[in-house]
Amino acid sequence: MSAVIRRATRVLLLGAGILALLFSATPAQAHGMSSVAYADLSSGGTGVVRAKLQLEYDLLVVSAADAAQDDAFFQAGTAAFEERDAAQQAAALEQYRGDVTGYVAQHFRIDAGGADCTPTLADPITMTAQDGVPYAVLEFDYACPPSENGHAVVSTLFPDDEGFVTGTKTILTYALDIHDGSTVLDAEHPSFTTAQTTLERFWEFFRLGAEHLLTGIDHILFLLALIVGSRRLREVVIAATTFTLAHSVTFILAATGLVAAPAEIVEPTIALSIAVVGAWYLWRLWRGGKVDQDLSHAHGFLRLDRAGWLRVGVVFLFGLVHGLGFASALGIDEPWSWTLLWSLLVFNIGIEAVQIGIIVVVFPLLVLLRRRFPRIGMWASGLLAVVVTVAGLIWFVQRILGIE
Repeated sequence: MSAVIRRATRVLLLGAGILALLFSATPAQAHGMSSVAYADLSSGGTGVVRAKLQLEYDLLVVSAADAAQDDAFFQAGTAAFEERDAAQQAAALEQYRGDVTGYVAQHFRIDAGGADCTPTLADPITMTAQDGVPYAVLEFDYACPPSENGHAVVSTLFPDDEGFVTGTKTILTYALDIHDGSTVLDAEHPSFTTAQTTLERFWEFFRLGAEHLLTGIDHILFLLALIVGSRRLREVVIAATTFTLAHSVTFILAATGLVAAPAEIVEPTIALSIAVVGAWYLWRLWRGGKVDQDLSHAHGFLRLDRAGWLRVGVVFLFGLVHGLGFASALGIDEPWSWTLLWSLLVFNIGIEAVQIGIIVVVFPLLVLLRRRFPRIGMWASGLLAVVVTVAGLIWFVQRILGIE
């Protein structure tokens, strides 16, 4: 069948849909003179972008068959459409996967670093419906070359010059390259990119680091446990700096894929670290020692006593584990580069900025309370330590048992 006949058939199908819309009370089963495509992008692993496309079935059939000059595909796809059988429609597309892949590869492109990504139709084709109209669900894996700065997407699906529809829009959602959001692509604005300037990229990582600590109640409680167990500013600064150095090491190693640890171990250990550091203060309090005493009489390196250095060692070990937890928040899948390394350091700086802010606000208030009202200060510190310890123990049990 010639392209002219196929296009004529397409017009007849569209006319039937319009008549059905005008003269029946049920929703139309064919689209009007425009179409909407849906695309969802996510990471499929290192160097792979997973694209889940939802495309109007009959439009995909006629466009892909016309592009491939494949009359058999057109006949099989049209027959399945007229039968309104989803299984038959999926089977027709599966039978002509090559034509479908070729059309999508030409009209929905992704590139990384200026080089095209290669699409592969990954999963079996399935069917769904949008407003009563059958849509094909296609999942592609785009194999991309290494890129340090995002991906570009171009959609020219079902363009006006094919003569079947006008004004096709592609609704694009994405969770890719440390970004998530949505946009609409059309003939006037067919492209979108996740690429950023260096400043934009660093700000994004700084913001992500700050937000991660602010929204991570477990990390905040660990920091509060460090604060409440410190007797002078020097001690909390040394503990916080030790924690920073420790989690920076494992954070960068894990985020760049050089080390790995299962979440089933990391998450319970983080919870246990919170409980241990909080209980440490309670134990000293229970022993009746002057846990809030001034350290001016302490001697040795950095003027820390034996208990202070033991605490620093424990904080360092737990900081190594927390770094693995920080890394899991990013899900980095781009290749190692100096740009990536600096971005990770900026993410870490974002974490530290919030950490320092909490110390600056909380510790002076705690010191003031301890000096003006020693008994109230002791009880307030003890109560906070109890809350931190109990929360850590509850999370530890929940994470061990896999309870959400």
